[in-house]
Amino acid sequence: MRARILLLLSLAPVAAFPQNAPALMSRGLDVYNKSCATGYCHGVKGTPGGAPRLAARGFDDAYISQTVRNGIPGTGMPAFGATLDRADLLAVIAYVDSLNGVTPPPNPFAMQPEPRKLPPDAQHGRQLFAEQVRGFQRCSTCHRVDGIGIAVALPFSSVPENVAALRALATPQVETATAQGDSFPVLPLNKVGPQVKLYDLKTLPPVERSFAKGEVTFKEGSNWRHEAMLAGYTDQDLDAILAFLRAVVKP
Repeated sequence: MRARILLLLSLAPVAAFPQNAPALMSRGLDVYNKSCATGYCHGVKGTPGGAPRLAARGFDDAYISQTVRNGIPGTGMPAFGATLDRADLLAVIAYVDSLNGVTPPPNPFAMQPEPRKLPPDAQHGRQLFAEQVRGFQRCSTCHRVDGIGIAVALPFSSVPENVAALRALATPQVETATAQGDSFPVLPLNKVGPQVKLYDLKTLPPVERSFAKGEVTFKEGSNWRHEAMLAGYTDQDLDAILAFLRAVVKP
């Protein structure tokens, strides 16, 4: 009987772990750190942040794939299927799979086109745009470009001409809100209806808050300045970021 059981086990199908799994996990981790592990959303390695934890939740590949591709309506979870290139999308799905003990699918890059290549200066700018070691003092905390980052601010309608213009970028959409005896800079999301929604900009990362109608008032202008958010970048860094924006932003 023991020999028969061993024979049956030896004939049982084994999940095919892709040969390129280390590269797949590395790429998925990179995409996750740049687009998901922002603190405002999820934490590093699937820990909780502003959004719930992703690790050890018992999710299966079908649920993870659907959620990453289509987002969750009515929440801050966006649909990455429309913004990430296919290789990055498959990699980050496989990475979240791994956080839940799910074996990545075999050969996820088969028949996929090579990812778009950027000039060296633009590629360097892309890395700086979402560089995790900068914490929340990085562009991707508030901007979403080329499939990375969080879309707190509106998409770029044009690219600033130079570093000085980028540092002095006007932000007329930022207003001053007063609620519960406190005044603070905000980016309004919705001023009508029974629930007023806004991004509170007084701390990083920006916090999405809701108030009942009448609990908050708005005044045009604020003391918030875009230049303060760029304090950790050198002019050389910002030159590279502008090269990245010029390569990918379509006004």
